[in-house]
Amino acid sequence: MTVNHSEERKSSTRKHNALPKARILIEALPWLTRHNGKTVVIKFGGNAMVNEELKAAFAQDVVFLRQAGLKPVVVHGGGPQISAALDRHGIVSEFKAGLRVTTEDAMDVVRMVLAGQVQRELVGLLNQHGPLAVGMTGEDAHTITATKHQPEIDGELVDIGRVGEITAIDTGAIEALLADGRIPVVSSIARSQDDGHVYNVNADTAAAALAAALGAETLMVLTDVEGLYEDWPDSDEVISRLTATELEKLLPELASGMVPKMEGCLHAVRNGVTTARVIDGRVQHSILLEIFTDEGIGTMVVPDARADEQGDAE
Repeated sequence: MTVNHSEERKSSTRKHNALPKARILIEALPWLTRHNGKTVVIKFGGNAMVNEELKAAFAQDVVFLRQAGLKPVVVHGGGPQISAALDRHGIVSEFKAGLRVTTEDAMDVVRMVLAGQVQRELVGLLNQHGPLAVGMTGEDAHTITATKHQPEIDGELVDIGRVGEITAIDTGAIEALLADGRIPVVSSIARSQDDGHVYNVNADTAAAALAAALGAETLMVLTDVEGLYEDWPDSDEVISRLTATELEKLLPELASGMVPKMEGCLHAVRNGVTTARVIDGRVQHSILLEIFTDEGIGTMVVPDARADEQGDAE
């Protein structure tokens, strides 16, 4: 009897290489079970929006969620692309109270970039994997309604143009798309409640409002940091989990760029969303790492009622 040691070694190598993959899949099983059929709202932004490899990985993650039985909804802004387009049109980018001053001319550019460039590219990336994604803006089917937002600076209300404050959400069109197995991709533009115009709305705020209105299981906000830091800039220790009340106490101390993201997380968990997570969009497949692994990454916010419960990122 001849023993083919070469074939035995090949078989052993195949088993050795395959076993870690099987373990990863098994680790994901409880998370797949928990999230099956649940809606997940993902705010797409930061470096993940401009880096080609990260964009492709993001699209793969979202399609994976869909194929794994979840119902992803993507909400996006487009700060870098808007600034570049305004420069090309000779319109100066100005910010007040952390928000882009949006004149009538600027609003035309914002609308064109969000709905005609950023959304189209993202829909195209998603649809490389099948006829899944459908692009829309908050104007469509009255999905997002807003009124003029005037921030207060030094005790006075300031006019920053066509920047909106969300007053109503109609989830009908999104729910119809989800029921049809599609992935809605929503640009953060809103119809006016009162003056016939359209408004530029903060994408973090829009994602949180949609997550609450949809009764989503999870809101995920992609950022360019690892999460919410314990004692920035003196420490780079990331807070892995905190309650709504704990977050509310931290808000006044946060850097301006993190405020709308964390306010969005707070709004979400106080309005029916089970968890809200801020994750590092610079890490490839960060969405899958957060949802389907025991460790998780980033910062997770939970409602106060769940403070003592074990679960999502333990």
